[in-house]
Amino acid sequence: MPSSRWATPLDAVFLAAETDETLMHVGILLHLTPPDGEAAAFARDLVAELHAGPVEPPWTLHLQTRRLLRQLLHRWVEDPSFDVTHHVRLTALPHPGGERELGVLVSRLHSERLDLRRPPWEVHVIEGLEPGRVAVYVKVHHSLVDGVSGMRLLERGLSTDPDDRAHPHFLGIPPARGADRSENTGDGLGLLRTLLGGARAAPVAVRTAVATQLRLGDDAGATAVPSYVAPRSVLNARTGRARRFATQRLDLTRLRAVAAVGGHTVNDVLLTVCSTALRRYLDEIDARPDEPLVALVPVDVRAPEGHGGGNYVGGTLVSLATDVDDPVARLEAVAASAAAAKARTADLHPDAVIAYSVLLLLPAALEATRAASRLPLPVPTTLNLTVSNIPGPREVLYWRGARLDAAFPVSIPVHSMALNITAQSYAGSLDVGFVGDRDALPHLQRLAVRTGEALDELETAVVRSEAAVVRPRAARRSRG
Repeated sequence: MPSSRWATPLDAVFLAAETDETLMHVGILLHLTPPDGEAAAFARDLVAELHAGPVEPPWTLHLQTRRLLRQLLHRWVEDPSFDVTHHVRLTALPHPGGERELGVLVSRLHSERLDLRRPPWEVHVIEGLEPGRVAVYVKVHHSLVDGVSGMRLLERGLSTDPDDRAHPHFLGIPPARGADRSENTGDGLGLLRTLLGGARAAPVAVRTAVATQLRLGDDAGATAVPSYVAPRSVLNARTGRARRFATQRLDLTRLRAVAAVGGHTVNDVLLTVCSTALRRYLDEIDARPDEPLVALVPVDVRAPEGHGGGNYVGGTLVSLATDVDDPVARLEAVAASAAAAKARTADLHPDAVIAYSVLLLLPAALEATRAASRLPLPVPTTLNLTVSNIPGPREVLYWRGARLDAAFPVSIPVHSMALNITAQSYAGSLDVGFVGDRDALPHLQRLAVRTGEALDELETAVVRSEAAVVRPRAARRSRG
């Protein structure tokens, strides 16, 4: 692998957006159960191993220049003074070492800015999590590694064998070279391909965006595709630096069962569960708008075999139908909106998907600028939050014999999008991480709790609705 690469244009966007109040790093929180008899020393032994190396790119790369706003093109190069002990740290929870203490610690760690003079990532191995467990919080700047490629890199460093104690750590595995064009080589050819691909895709993206707006005039389009206007809400606040973090686990079997009843996708059900939880949470703080909330839903467009750094991701806008009272009708509305949004980009080249996504997000970027500057600019609100779903490992994984129990994403809130909900599938569960601005969204753990309750509510409503359809059919058969 080359020891340098050009940052993609989307990487540059994340670099330019970095400020003291908009921290553009993503993370993941791992829960581990060490092997029997090894809990006391596991965290310290793991840190010692990581300190001993090796460490491979992209983890050894830093920016050649840090003039983030004055330079359009950036290059990642080997850090000549790389020191792994700066990046891998041992941390202990205060007594009693429960989920609350862990949440407070991760909230604080996620509120701290990464040093872009060094490779922008940190690994915090956390001991003292009762009963006898260990947590690992990994954070990395979004410009270096996005959520999908980061999870793939991490997964390659874990094993399906609990007795495997020699598997290379994820930091020491070189990225596989596949069809992922975000893996630009140091000679600039990869960057040139990306720029040319974006230029070719721009006309298609413009036509798609215009067609999206024109279709909003008919009744079907108006109900399925959100326009460039979303309701202003507490979610559109100006964010500070401090974060709140909360978690929830959802059973994938239950999500799939609900989806199967109406021929929907698991992502449709996840969006509806989040919508239902947001309705209740915002009602409790007397802050729910009458119009439906609109979510940015990221879409990964990299090749399945791509394992490198960089960003190759687009996005769509989906109505969360928070104005619909009935849970089943809400699911139908969300699914229709998601299907319409997906249809807009179904036949587009990945470069065109990214360009189209940029056009969709331009108004949101202006709104974020307005919120950051506090200037009374006449910019419409186009979306309210981000809801993302990352595919993860299907099998139970182990790290030096420790069972990985859960893997919660920790993502990015920004100005005018003070809430980010990111889910990741793992071994039959959907691990959901909620990250919000500390001042804008009080009691964020309450939203996580409401999400679990929302699945119960939707599951019951769907079963009841299906039974109401089946009973008349059975009655007609008995009469016949």
